[in-house]
Amino acid sequence: MSVEFKDYYEVLGVPPKATAEEIKKAFRALARKYHPDVAKDKKTAEEKFKELNEAHEVLSDPESRAKYDQLGASWKSGGEPRNDPGRTRGRAARPGADGEDYEFQFEGTGFSDFFEQFFGGRTGRAGGRSPFEGHGAAGGVGESEEPAAKRGHDIQGDILISFDEALKGATRAISVRRTNARTGQEETESCSVRIPAGVRAGQLIRVRGKGGAGLGGGGSGDIYLRVRYSQHPDWQARGADLVGHLELAPWEAVLGTTVSVETLEGSVSLKVHAGTQQGHQLRLRGKGLPAGAAKRGDLYFGVSIQVPAEIGEEEEHLWKELAARSKFDPRKAS
Repeated sequence: MSVEFKDYYEVLGVPPKATAEEIKKAFRALARKYHPDVAKDKKTAEEKFKELNEAHEVLSDPESRAKYDQLGASWKSGGEPRNDPGRTRGRAARPGADGEDYEFQFEGTGFSDFFEQFFGGRTGRAGGRSPFEGHGAAGGVGESEEPAAKRGHDIQGDILISFDEALKGATRAISVRRTNARTGQEETESCSVRIPAGVRAGQLIRVRGKGGAGLGGGGSGDIYLRVRYSQHPDWQARGADLVGHLELAPWEAVLGTTVSVETLEGSVSLKVHAGTQQGHQLRLRGKGLPAGAAKRGDLYFGVSIQVPAEIGEEEEHLWKELAARSKFDPRKAS
């Protein structure tokens, strides 16, 4: 299956030798610009946001980034890119129940074919073994026997979901294009995927009967989609908790204040106590992701105290007066 190479560095607007911090910073800036909740052109922004997530997914992980760099070098030199040894993506691991060898492409899962082929979890499993069930019926064919019923193979891919979808649940329309690797014949089937509320990253969503076709009356295999969380410009998932950042002015940290912060359900007021320190985490209980029946994780904000880069003449006078009057010595504060 021919796929188009994705230049993830170009997507994020960083050079190939960018540091991990530069990649993170570039992603956050672009993600804020193209997040569907704030962009005016929702459709264009949604596609761009998916592309940004995919690039960040690969480049933010050292192992995936190293593999991507090797893959890019091979691609540019005209070499034949290869998958990980012993692992097949986008193709039945062995010929399916119908004796043919197939490749699969998903649409609507949030990832490109390039990602699925080299960094996703798309596989085919012959013989009916799945993460949930044992082998399907097996059997041979004698001289006068009809073929025994054999269950079709399962296929596995990845699906990118937002924190909002993880919280509330959703239904996603996807399509699966099945290509006979020997004849090149293609057929496409659409199906509906129910994303259950509370699904966690790494879990598998099962779509029954949409995998490979069975043989001799055997049932079709299933599709298993591994959940990946869409990266958010402001929060990171830590289990069921969400972790973000809160920038404060020096006087807000010293005197205390009340600020408006965003949550999955909208804006709320957050009290900042006087004397709040750099790096301190403020918590909003029950504002994270689902953590089981009727439970939610928490939303944390790591405090970052920002110092003005430039000040006017009057402000400079006030800062100097404060410096002269204050008895605070940061080198003896501990």
